Amino acid sequence: MVKLTMIARVMDGLPLAEGLDDGRDIKDAEFYKQQVKALFKNLSRGHNEASRMSVETGPYIFHYIIEGRVCYLTMCDRAYPKKLAFQYLEELRNEFERVNGSQIETAARPYAFIKFDTFIHKTKKLYQDTHTQRNIAKLNDELYEVHQIMTRNVQEVLGVGEQLDQVSQMSSRLSSESRIYADKAKDLNRQALIRKWAPVAIVLGVVFVLFWFKNKIW
Repeated sequence: MVKLTMIARVMDGLPLAEGLDDGRDIKDAEFYKQQVKALFKNLSRGHNEASRMSVETGPYIFHYIIEGRVCYLTMCDRAYPKKLAFQYLEELRNEFERVNGSQIETAARPYAFIKFDTFIHKTKKLYQDTHTQRNIAKLNDELYEVHQIMTRNVQEVLGVGEQLDQVSQMSSRLSSESRIYADKAKDLNRQALIRKWAPVAIVLGVVFVLFWFKNKIW
């Protein structure tokens, strides 16, 4: 069965809509919603490897598609047909783009399109029973293929994002430390030059003063 549905903007991970009645029958529903938000965060950082992917998490599996600026994600039981899950997301995408497409980039607050929950709820009900004639026809649709969609583990996906962040942070730290080192090196060189030429400058200054004083007397 379809358990959760969430829609977010890819560039910043901003949640745009979700099924408001989702998760009521799921133990640890909030835990899985946090995983979804972590996935959206990874996508906003450019860690997405594919526009369509399935991500295993405990007894469930996340399926998502990315179209344009938006990620459409659903969580289903592992036994739920992958083909139906992605067709469900395609229906959401088509309607969401039709109704809200021109406002996606300007949305400034989370769940700006919360009213889309009505369509999510209605569409989810159509996909819950896999044995309806409608869904059997969709499963038999040879034109819609999902075999090539990659499946990965959630720890692997989120771990890759964390590792990339660590590399990025380390790179920034090394760059910062390099600048500090360069500044210190400049200071040390400056001090070395002062120590080297200061005595010469003092001697020249004394000679100049004596010469000037001698000319004054004469």
